[in-house]
Amino acid sequence: MSSPETHWRAALAEGRILLQRATGSGAIFFPPRVMEPGTGHTDFEWIEASGLGTVYSVTMINQKPPAAPYNVVLVDLDEGPRVMSRVEGPGEIAIGLRVVARIEQGEAPMLLFGRA
Repeated sequence: MSSPETHWRAALAEGRILLQRATGSGAIFFPPRVMEPGTGHTDFEWIEASGLGTVYSVTMINQKPPAAPYNVVLVDLDEGPRVMSRVEGPGEIAIGLRVVARIEQGEAPMLLFGRA
């Protein structure tokens, strides 16, 4: 049996963003885990996320030149969970910005966001 993290990463490599939903309470949670937070219940299902969300928080990381600065954001997914990632593309990043997820494939697939 694979761990929830392994299952989530395998789906990400296939281009899918999965979240867990408790079958009893209907709570949707992230990151992947073996038990529902707060209850310890192990009865849940995997659902595919829409990939849409709203920036909750943004921090700019300034590196020593010549390295370019980059952002770290918290995004509230439309399904409820909050994820940490980056927003890529031109323009200012602000709290409340609507974003859409994309998966950057590579040695380890990465979940990134762009403007919706």
